[in-house]
Amino acid sequence: AGAVVALIPPVSGGRCRVVLSDDPLDPQSVEAEVKGPDRGGVVTFTGCVRDHTGEHQVERLEYEAYRSMALKVMGTILEETETKFETVRLAIHHRLGVLAIGEAAVVIAAASPHRAVAFAACAYAIDRLKEDVPIFKREVRADGTVWVGLGP
Repeated sequence: AGAVVALIPPVSGGRCRVVLSDDPLDPQSVEAEVKGPDRGGVVTFTGCVRDHTGEHQVERLEYEAYRSMALKVMGTILEETETKFETVRLAIHHRLGVLAIGEAAVVIAAASPHRAVAFAACAYAIDRLKEDVPIFKREVRADGTVWVGLGP
């Protein structure tokens, strides 16, 4: 009498497969989120900051996000990708803040029993991320700054 019972769902892993980080990204740790003994094909896309856009010299990138909405949309993309490519396990990590040339801005890892499905899922996920996630990129160039992807 008077006892309270709580049901707690099982928790495993301790890490999240959808991440927005202010810290540098590590592709191998993102891969570790999706690898398994039943998944022989592991594909990782790492998008790094390059030193130019067209003829413009880029000095650095600055990423901002509407965090709660970005995480929600990233989670939707993860679920959508894993539904579309049934055998895939996916992880999406994106960096925020000031990034120097060569630093990883995004890492997407996809693992599946077979490589073709992992490649397709990884490509699908990065395309969806670039289209729909409210992450905003400011290019700091030698000749000024520009927000990329905001309007015509």
